[in-house]
Amino acid sequence: MHNSLNQERSIMKYLNKLVVVLLVLAVSSCEITDLDKLDNPNAVSPEGASIDDLFTSIQGSFNGVFDGMNGFTRQVTRMTAMIPFSVYDYTNATQPTNYDGIWRQAYADLFPDVDAAVAIAEERGLLIHAGAAKVMKAYVQIALVDFFGDVPLTDAGQGTDVISPGRDGGAAIYAATEALLDEAIAQLSNADETTTKPKGDVFYGGDADSWLKAANSIKMKMAINTRDAGKLSSIVNGGNFIDEVSEDLQSNFGKTRVNPNSRHPDYNNSYETTDGDYLGNYYMWLLVGDKVDATGATVTDPRLRFYFYRQVEDATGLDKNVYGCHFTDLPDQDLKPAHYNAVDPRLPYCVLPNGYYGRDHINGEGIPPDGNIRTVYGLYPAAGQFDDNTYSETQQSGTTGGQGEGINPIILSSFTYFWRAEAALTMGTADDAREMLEKGMRESIDKVFSFKNLVPGTMSRQIEDPRTGEVRTVEELYVPTDEDVEAYITFVLDSYDAADDDGKLDIVMKEYMIALWGNGLESYNNYRRTGKPNNMAPTLEPNPGSFIRSAYYPAVHINLNSNATQKDLTQKVFWDPGLELR
Repeated sequence: MHNSLNQERSIMKYLNKLVVVLLVLAVSSCEITDLDKLDNPNAVSPEGASIDDLFTSIQGSFNGVFDGMNGFTRQVTRMTAMIPFSVYDYTNATQPTNYDGIWRQAYADLFPDVDAAVAIAEERGLLIHAGAAKVMKAYVQIALVDFFGDVPLTDAGQGTDVISPGRDGGAAIYAATEALLDEAIAQLSNADETTTKPKGDVFYGGDADSWLKAANSIKMKMAINTRDAGKLSSIVNGGNFIDEVSEDLQSNFGKTRVNPNSRHPDYNNSYETTDGDYLGNYYMWLLVGDKVDATGATVTDPRLRFYFYRQVEDATGLDKNVYGCHFTDLPDQDLKPAHYNAVDPRLPYCVLPNGYYGRDHINGEGIPPDGNIRTVYGLYPAAGQFDDNTYSETQQSGTTGGQGEGINPIILSSFTYFWRAEAALTMGTADDAREMLEKGMRESIDKVFSFKNLVPGTMSRQIEDPRTGEVRTVEELYVPTDEDVEAYITFVLDSYDAADDDGKLDIVMKEYMIALWGNGLESYNNYRRTGKPNNMAPTLEPNPGSFIRSAYYPAVHINLNSNATQKDLTQKVFWDPGLELR
């Protein structure tokens, strides 16, 4: 009886929201010309609700939660730069109001919409709708735990019955999420060719088998966080998880600039008319300078030109007013702070060579006139520009590169291979860690290289080879060959073979971090779980306080919930082993 009442409340909440949305759309004269073909939103019953509109809303909220978490987690793991104004410490580098949007999208939008969708779908026998909605809810439930720690679940969404919900423990939420995934798996497994598919499924086109693989892959993600070798091995032995690029759980963006803007948020960030984010110097260095062979030559990552686009050929030796180095006027590597050298003497300070220009971790300096100098998001995954040595300014009103038709990489096949490599090294599972490492790298590189198809004009453009004078295409000159890829993989595997146990894990986690470009949440999880990479760059100042083990609770939760109290940033999520982190 209680569940029935909750389902009716969920349906009523959604119907009210849908009526408002349709009224707004009608007033604004949007192109809704087939309203007679939609389910009637005024009929307050499950039969009258538009299940496909509801499913579309869930996907939008799901993607919104991912985007919201991605911003902070990429910063704290040095993928992008954390640059709070005039602040150089962890405690003041982030604020509770930063996370209000995540909270609202999860608790006010996604969760009630999923509950309503499940009630409608189960009544109508729409197994794929119900199962897929539960998979998305499951991912968000554990993402909230990984991001914040203990959060409301049992008391959430009860309306006036529970105005100030309490928080459930992270372990209990993980357990409830596993049960939810089991329900989803059962429903998706029972779907067949006669089962109605969701319309507008931007993830899998309504394919039940793909959603089933995603559900099992979320279970793998939970097992690797909690170090549950048995559950992980059981899923691997079952074989029904994401292990091919075609099965990747990713959100797909479009090229439309307005009405609506459907492009990747990182494309909007760097290819419109604003300066865009600072990328993390350390992360770029992982691809351009971290690996050195026996002769002293740099081993460049084959994904480099896909990940980052340089607006200048050389970012060193510019006027001192361009930089915000903090300790020096110019990016003099000989004057690098001592605490950098203590971690790794090779770490870059302020800028990198060859035009790679970002910022160091927690640099609160003011913003100099450097918008046309910064290295920006490239072709993968934001569908920006491929770095073809044109060194052009990217603020071109969204007209260049792949025009934003990129992806959010939520769970990719490469991730599951790296999970298996890590588990083999840390939990003694039956997989061969070296083999899993190699497969993870290959899956990632293949995925990234496929983005060539977004910019055929760039790839086929003919230019003169500066070394030989021969006219060649951009692809021939700047996309690494199969031989280049093999040389990179061989170098990593040879380094792995020569390393001790700690070094092997460090290599696996560093390669996983590189494959994660576009997904900060998994990078944050990895760093807390393993403390790798070993040479993670320090903060700009040597004494920044304790590392952020979980984000502040949002201001909307603390200010509007009488049972809520704020926590310290050093509070660990339940699975965090408490390793020393920078």
